[in-house]
Amino acid sequence: MPTDRYGLSLSTQSDASATAYTEACNLLLTLYPGAGDAFDRAIEADPDFALAHAGKARLLQLSGNIPAAREAIATAAACPANEREASHIGVFQVLLDGNAFPAVCAHTERWPTDAMILATTANQLGLIGISGRAGRVQELAAFLDRLAPAYGDDWWFGAHHGMAVSEAGRHAEARRIVERSLAGNRHNGSVAHSYAHVCYEDGHPDEGIAFIRDWLPGYTRFGGMYGHLNWHLALFELHRGNADEGMRMFGDSFGAEDYPGPLPNKMFDAAAFLWRSELAGHKRDEARWAMLRDFAHASFPQPGLNLLDWHVALAEAVAGDTETLESRLRTIEDRAAQGRYGAGSTIPDAARAFAAFERKDFATAIDLLERLLPERERIGGSNAQIDLVEFTLLRAYILAGRRDTAEQLLGARRPGAVGAPVAGFH
Repeated sequence: MPTDRYGLSLSTQSDASATAYTEACNLLLTLYPGAGDAFDRAIEADPDFALAHAGKARLLQLSGNIPAAREAIATAAACPANEREASHIGVFQVLLDGNAFPAVCAHTERWPTDAMILATTANQLGLIGISGRAGRVQELAAFLDRLAPAYGDDWWFGAHHGMAVSEAGRHAEARRIVERSLAGNRHNGSVAHSYAHVCYEDGHPDEGIAFIRDWLPGYTRFGGMYGHLNWHLALFELHRGNADEGMRMFGDSFGAEDYPGPLPNKMFDAAAFLWRSELAGHKRDEARWAMLRDFAHASFPQPGLNLLDWHVALAEAVAGDTETLESRLRTIEDRAAQGRYGAGSTIPDAARAFAAFERKDFATAIDLLERLLPERERIGGSNAQIDLVEFTLLRAYILAGRRDTAEQLLGARRPGAVGAPVAGFH
């Protein structure tokens, strides 16, 4: 019987189907394009291969096509499957309908190296990362620590494990793990991303720039990490005072009108860079903010994902559209009251703080951001993304004439991380 890359058996008698399925999984897990075609080839070679249908369902779900994903996972469930595959399919069924984290935990307890299942949780946009729970950064690191013995030096797992322990403050360990992963397979969008974060958390922007500029030419514009890696590069350039280069990358990649990657990534990256460039003292680009607000309204008319919601709030704050913003926040507060929004009041606090900052009500912005700061991880995102909250508070202190308080906040910044590109500290 064929097996996958980790030695787990595949219930297909077709070597061609197994080979295409393994290729599809590798493409999906390394964030390269082409997984859809490979899953289709696996299904064509064996229409009854359950995991090929399940893999296609996961890809459709990630692309936002939930009806097609439901159809594909229903097909998978109707196919013959061994015990592990049946559990695998069951996890994806739950993922499409509700909280899949308990199912992921149960599945990985028995089959820890089922990477397609672990991938639902292994990164900062996974089930722990977007949970809105306090302590989720340490929770993710601990979750992957427990699975690490099963994976050994595996390059795919190492990319995510290294990122998680980096976010948790274990910098030296993170660097060792990520460098080992990079040596195991350089052609992995996740490890390039993790290396960028290691450089950020270590306070080495020049190393981050050199690495990304060396790595990107071997990637593709249609890879899932292309825009986001350019965002990291733009942030490093902003830290070096080179906002013009960052804006060039905005237009060419992560803020481009023809952006080919996941649409939420464009919202995260474009809004954050525009806001942070202004915090650093650079002139506002009104046209790009207007484009981004239109994009947000067209692509994300309703709230849902905490990380996405606070980036949409940045665009609403700049537009000064209080009515639209408050309507969105009331929906979030209603869901939170019903236990259907894990981040609770943190997103409304952040959104109202950004709006207050934008209208130069620095006292209100400071009050809300100070309240948010101790539990800011709940809003979702990496340390690098969440730094926008701290940088906005720093700028508010400066503009409110509270430089001493700003200096205290800057002095309490987590050890090692790159400095704060905030006007008034240059």
